[in-house]
Amino acid sequence: MKRFTYKAKEQTTGKVIKGTIQAETERVAGKLLVDRGYVPELLKEEGSGLAEKMNKVTAKDRINFTRQFATLVGAGLPIAQALRTVSEQTDNKSMKAIIEEILADIEAGRALSVAFEKHPDVFDKVYLSLIKAGETSGTLDQSLRRIADQEEKDQRMLSKIKSAMAMPLITLFVIIVVFIYMMLEVVPHVESLYNDLGEELPVLTVIMVGIKDFLLNFWWLALIIVAVFVAFFMQWRKTDGGIRSMALLKLNVPMFNGLFRILYMARFSRISQILLSTGVAVLDTMNIAGESTANVVVQENVNKAAEKVQSGRTMSDALKDQEYIMPLVYQMAAIGEQSGKMDEMLGKAAQVFEDELDEKIATISAMIEPLMMIMLAIVAGLLVGGVLFPIYSLVNSIG
Repeated sequence: MKRFTYKAKEQTTGKVIKGTIQAETERVAGKLLVDRGYVPELLKEEGSGLAEKMNKVTAKDRINFTRQFATLVGAGLPIAQALRTVSEQTDNKSMKAIIEEILADIEAGRALSVAFEKHPDVFDKVYLSLIKAGETSGTLDQSLRRIADQEEKDQRMLSKIKSAMAMPLITLFVIIVVFIYMMLEVVPHVESLYNDLGEELPVLTVIMVGIKDFLLNFWWLALIIVAVFVAFFMQWRKTDGGIRSMALLKLNVPMFNGLFRILYMARFSRISQILLSTGVAVLDTMNIAGESTANVVVQENVNKAAEKVQSGRTMSDALKDQEYIMPLVYQMAAIGEQSGKMDEMLGKAAQVFEDELDEKIATISAMIEPLMMIMLAIVAGLLVGGVLFPIYSLVNSIG
């Protein structure tokens, strides 16, 4: 789907409207605008340049919009006026354009949930389900606050995971830079020194000289290999097989498998709690919450369980059969089914997982530090063995 920026007039009032619309082609986009009661004056496909990337709608933009919108609706403002006010306070051009398009649909008499559904790249199924539930029950401000609360929790969890991953990546980058510098700057001097004296290089230094020669003479080949590998990997990870393989890797990779499993269960439990508390049916809740995990393997497990629920089994019983659903989820679901407080029990399960996630991140961070020190020690040992030790041996032999 392509995104088009448009300027159009309402057929009835003549009011000029600006916004964005998604469609396969420009012609289809124009037809959609006409169907909505607009007369297009300007229709242009958005590019992928720096300006567009800088104005991409982020999770923070969405959270800020949701918080402001919830506050204004809760204060008793009409939806159209609340949207107009939030639009005026929004700096991100893309988010502003989306709000204006939603506002145009509301003013044209369309339901709020329908207006939001036109922007699936910004508002996911959880968001849309809560909007629809809040609209139906008359508790839109509460639904919006739940959405913002959940998205903030997601961002905090992801931020903690990224922080835990950042240090090893930085350390690895430093190791690679130091290794390349030694190969290109120090090793040539050692080789030259040995050649001038007619001495034979040690085996480890010979290997390092070979690496140096390859980097100097075939750097372009190395760049091509890396570029081809990266391009292939980026394309592969977008395929069905690649997506599934990456999902399985996260669930089974040593050390991090527990982290990701807890993260997915926290998401599933929390989203289920929020949806059930707003009156969404159990079957719809399972399908939406399963998708919200953002892992296709976990989603497949939840979908299989949902099919069993549709056949008459309880949610706890259906989830119990699935490989990647952790026991606490279906245990708390069973208690909820017996007590009639399913949402509350799943909320407690989510809290346990979120607390456990914090502990897991702290544990992994503590484990990574010594591992990085070991890697640094290995690299330092190689450099000493291949560079400093030969020089020391040469000096001793001369002396």
